[in-house]
Amino acid sequence: MKSTSSLSLIAGVVALAAVTGFAALNVPDGSAPAEAKTAARLPVERTSLLCPAPGLSDLSETAYAAYTPPTKGAAGAAGTAELLSSAKDGEKAHKPDEEDEKDKGKEKGKDAKDTGKDKPVVSLKEPGKPATGKASGADSPALVGTATGRLAPGWTAQQTTTVEAGDGRGILGISCTVPDTDFWFPAASTAKTREDYVHLTNPDDTAAVADIELYGPDGSLKSDVGEGITVPAGSGVRVLISTLTSKAVDDVTVHVTTRSGRVGAALRTADDETGSDWLAASAEPAGTVVLPGIPADATSVRLVAFAPGDDDADLRIKLVGKSGTITPAGHEELHIKSNMTAALDLKDLTRGQAGSLMLVPAEKNRATPVVAALRVVRGKGDKREVAYIPATGPVGARATVAGNGAKNSALALAASAAAATVEVTASAGSGGGTPVSKTYKIPAGTTLAVTPPVPTGLKGSYALTVETRSGGPVHASRTLTEKVNGIEMFTVQTLPDDRGTVEVPAARQDLSVLDD
Repeated sequence: MKSTSSLSLIAGVVALAAVTGFAALNVPDGSAPAEAKTAARLPVERTSLLCPAPGLSDLSETAYAAYTPPTKGAAGAAGTAELLSSAKDGEKAHKPDEEDEKDKGKEKGKDAKDTGKDKPVVSLKEPGKPATGKASGADSPALVGTATGRLAPGWTAQQTTTVEAGDGRGILGISCTVPDTDFWFPAASTAKTREDYVHLTNPDDTAAVADIELYGPDGSLKSDVGEGITVPAGSGVRVLISTLTSKAVDDVTVHVTTRSGRVGAALRTADDETGSDWLAASAEPAGTVVLPGIPADATSVRLVAFAPGDDDADLRIKLVGKSGTITPAGHEELHIKSNMTAALDLKDLTRGQAGSLMLVPAEKNRATPVVAALRVVRGKGDKREVAYIPATGPVGARATVAGNGAKNSALALAASAAAATVEVTASAGSGGGTPVSKTYKIPAGTTLAVTPPVPTGLKGSYALTVETRSGGPVHASRTLTEKVNGIEMFTVQTLPDDRGTVEVPAARQDLSVLDD
């Protein structure tokens, strides 16, 4: 019979594995028994990240930046943190009429293992100093990465692709994702003016099997071809979502799940008129959601939301701005029917002041979980440019975003419920420089838009780390901008908690041998 303390420790390790993809837990010798101590937060020892294949154009250029912030208590081996190219045959375009063959997936898995001998695209050497890498052209593969030891807690990577012209023009930015089994993407589209691809990347040694469901304003867009998509081991698959349905729908919610294995999922959008960007997954369904960092000069803001449960959702719309929180005139509420996508055109919502959108239950005692995202356009006429802001979790203890330049970054910090104080640290540069920190106070119910600190003597790119010092919660995003051919291109990445630590029981137990 297993003891209660054994079962408690197993539960803690299972939770650790669910968050970080591993179950390695080192407990110092001489620790007191579990019943004598409370749970503690310890740094994770292994983290996985997946970056989707960036290919859009032969003229595209992609920059990668990776970073691990210094973490107190992160002891032990120095570890490694590398982003490697996925399987040698590159990312595969999924065709609805092709048969998925598990055996082929296994063969490609062998190729994927072989690529481990290749030179990493990005290799991080120490906490506190970013590392960078580059790729070019339409054939650049997805990247699969793992960080261990002292480089694991808070490890983050940024992928930024610049396409100067054509339908796919723009700065396409995304924070590389943690592998998972469930993703929601509101604000997708199967309209004839759009080309939206779901990118699935498998980090593991066996094939994964995924399903893609589409939901429009009238409910499910039924399709059999989105079921049972095999993602080969150590490789990727991209799926043009308009091939999964015969209906051209402006506002679509995409739901990705896995039957077996796990994947990283991201959605790449391209529009004939407003260019292209990545749409990251929305935070898990929740009754209240925050979408931080709408630019001050946004000329069009479109909200797309979805209620995945059995109940309809009635939401109040709040704009969390520079001076306080208001209800936009004419856009007070949004009704979302169960398993249907709802959209609302908020036009030039911010009117010269950066802000954040918050969706709250219309009735306090009736909170229906929803997912949401914003489609944001800047500019006018043929100089319009698009980016996306998904609902995100709070900064929590710490959040980090890499790939910042000396003059192209802006931060939005939203304290929607209570006043907060955060510390923002600019890391050393990838080529040199001294870190700089600055403290910001955010009044309750406001969004503070700031130009972040820059490392002294910066060379290369740098990372920004936001830490909550008091109050909150705080929701944050970073905007990158670049002017190309007269167009103000931009991309927005949210900053949820980096999950660099995990709560585990403080116990002295040997998991390899449990008493009967």
